[in-house]
Amino acid sequence: MGWDDTTSRAVLHRLFEAGIRAADPRAILADHLPEPPRGRVVVVGAGKSAAVMATAVEEAWPEVPLSGLVVTRYGHAVPTRRIEVVQASHPVPDAAGEQAARRILSLMQGLTADDLVLALISGGGSALLALPDGGLTLADKQAVNRALLASGAAIGEMNCVRRHLSAIKGGRLAAAAHPARVVTLAISDVPGDDPIAIASGPTVPDPTSFAEARAILARYGAEVPDAVAAHLAAAADETPKPGDPRLAGAEFRLIATPQMALEAVAAEARALGLPPLLLGDALEGEAAVLGTVLGGMARSVRAHSHPLPAPCLLLSGGETTVTIRPGTPKGGRGGRNSECLLGLALALDAAPGVWALMGDTDGIDGSEDNAGAILGPDTLRRARDAGIDPRLALSSHDSYGLFSTLGDTIVTGPTLTNVNDLRLVLIA
Repeated sequence: MGWDDTTSRAVLHRLFEAGIRAADPRAILADHLPEPPRGRVVVVGAGKSAAVMATAVEEAWPEVPLSGLVVTRYGHAVPTRRIEVVQASHPVPDAAGEQAARRILSLMQGLTADDLVLALISGGGSALLALPDGGLTLADKQAVNRALLASGAAIGEMNCVRRHLSAIKGGRLAAAAHPARVVTLAISDVPGDDPIAIASGPTVPDPTSFAEARAILARYGAEVPDAVAAHLAAAADETPKPGDPRLAGAEFRLIATPQMALEAVAAEARALGLPPLLLGDALEGEAAVLGTVLGGMARSVRAHSHPLPAPCLLLSGGETTVTIRPGTPKGGRGGRNSECLLGLALALDAAPGVWALMGDTDGIDGSEDNAGAILGPDTLRRARDAGIDPRLALSSHDSYGLFSTLGDTIVTGPTLTNVNDLRLVLIA
């Protein structure tokens, strides 16, 4: 295959789509359903995939009486017949998410051991399932979310704090359902697929503590409302821990993970005659720094055929961070994938024969309308021809502005799944 610009870009788009297909609930969820119970089936859920997961349950169980409620991100709803879908805000929670979480928790009342709670959990569920604990308010949680998002904290750290401000996360939902059977079907968007980290683990025991939540805020210097600091200091009501009898019968089933998506991309690459090197599903850290590292690897392939000869594909997943430091100019429009990609472009410095696509499998990279972006050997030249300084764009976190101007953003719309980011570097 000749790796010209048109071919390379088309292949990268095809590979990205293969990764998304591998995590489509409509194709994979039915195989993971338990046997229907003697009693009621109550379906609840939260996340960017919650609505489409609900439709998959309805299609798989056409004769089983179902009721329940799931909450998903605005724009991610799909039609359902028996399970109600509510839309709410992500990544900063809103009143719609709070009301939905309160209603979901109320559905756990009065259940028996003959009943089944089917929990449909996916990435984004932590912000969407917002039910402040104690005397906290939604405004308190919104302030904490904004502070954490700007701090550079990893997703697992953010979720630890969220669990200790919530009346529903960290196993509290499953505890409220006792003695009903609880089966969770989950789509992972977190490195390592730890159940407690997916949507802050509403149906699994929480091994973390209030003390750890306080330490995370201190580590990043995150400023939070006084009520939040007081709530964490009081530590009055810990989340359910491993061994809690209320969660003894709860089951957790992963139906899609970042690794599954990466393996689907790798299989598609091999079918196209493009040997893949899978670097892992849990690459984290500053987005631009990871881009620099990947650029160094691509240069090594070109110069030394190491760690494998060209043509090849460097393939990775995981969730990077973008830290907004004091003094950073305001108005930058970015996302972790486009920022990582711009870091890669600068590291490559127009090296020939390298193309890359990076995107979030949910279809939204940051707060703009794109899943990610794509680059080629001419990206820096084209940016400068358009009057854009790539280094200034990176330092001001305006990677979206650069790639949008070039027409190189990847716009999929909501994909209705979410297995974190896919980073594809094609070296010809």
